[in-house]
Amino acid sequence: MNVLFLCTGNSCRSLISEAVFNHLAPAGWHALSAGSQPTGRLNARALQLLAEKGIPTDGYYSKSWDALPVTPDIVVTVCASAAGETCPAYLGPVLRTHWGVEDPSHVEGTPEQITAAFEQAYAILRARIDAFIALPLDALAQDRARFKAELDRIGTLLPA
Repeated sequence: MNVLFLCTGNSCRSLISEAVFNHLAPAGWHALSAGSQPTGRLNARALQLLAEKGIPTDGYYSKSWDALPVTPDIVVTVCASAAGETCPAYLGPVLRTHWGVEDPSHVEGTPEQITAAFEQAYAILRARIDAFIALPLDALAQDRARFKAELDRIGTLLPA
């Protein structure tokens, strides 16, 4: 099963999601990330954060949703609308859900405030990915409506 984490720039939130999911995913599940308007580079703070968490990022790069090596089965958008961000709409016969997370790369302030924003985005995405992986995936793969409902519910979770 292939899971696409999608946002606009594919430099930060979708990268974090892809790396965390692949680090934790059960056998047979694989994540990739892409953007509708990729920046062409990965966010250095996101890469540093993942390295600090012990999550590998070798081989990851900012890419367009037009250049995916596989067709996803599930698409998770991670953009947030609070800042007026336009969330890309992936068209195709896939299971879609939205897990809005504010973009820490747009936070301005002290180094501590910026670090806190990246930690918060990571914590939200990690909690949601942990909940996703804890689902009875084999059973849900046979019940798309229930799977969608569970993914939508997970998109509202915040870290404890």
